[in-house]
Amino acid sequence: MSLAHIDTARSAQAARLEQALNQAPAAPRIRAVPDGTQARGFVLYVGIDEAKAAAAGTSLGRIVEALKALTNELAPDAETHAAVALAPVGAGGRDVDVVRLALQDPAALARHRNETEDPDRAAGGVVVDISRKRVILDSETAALTYKEFELLQYLVLREGRTIERAELISSLWNASDEEDAPNERTIDVHVRRLRAKLGRYEDIVRTVRGVGYRFDRHADVSIRQSSTPSPDVF
Repeated sequence: MSLAHIDTARSAQAARLEQALNQAPAAPRIRAVPDGTQARGFVLYVGIDEAKAAAAGTSLGRIVEALKALTNELAPDAETHAAVALAPVGAGGRDVDVVRLALQDPAALARHRNETEDPDRAAGGVVVDISRKRVILDSETAALTYKEFELLQYLVLREGRTIERAELISSLWNASDEEDAPNERTIDVHVRRLRAKLGRYEDIVRTVRGVGYRFDRHADVSIRQSSTPSPDVF
């Protein structure tokens, strides 16, 4: 074969390669990845404690192994590493938020720092404003009734202690109330209505089965005591 024929064959091969590259679909861009960087993996935060896992008929270890097996099936070359998030027994807050904070998620740390140092800078979450008897959810005032706020405030001021229904009745209801004689069912109804108005933050009021209700310190909640001036929210 002459040199001319070799050069022609190489040129045709290069042309076909260039055409194939131009026709190949571009890899989808991950919006969270800034220009000049590349994605090397991802983190999946799973919020579930051992009790909830057991109630679902599984365990944290089995969930981890199942996720690893699925990853290996979808991408055999992927490397995995699992870390368990530890928190004090009885710590409040949504499980997934506790996990993010425990594992040093930058966004969770920044939010926690803002809420701790300057609650007014927090972009979202719950503000229980005792000084003005109101609750602010993600910068919007919640439409709680007087009794609903009193119920939440009673739990908040006794953080970490389980309050029996009988104590709530004796402390929050009296003979002058227009409602019929309250009972344990009355408390459950008010708690259900309160939780409905709290929306995605409903779990700040925890049920202690067979006993009553409790409020634990929660990453999403800021408390404004009556001694602290509370600015109006517009």
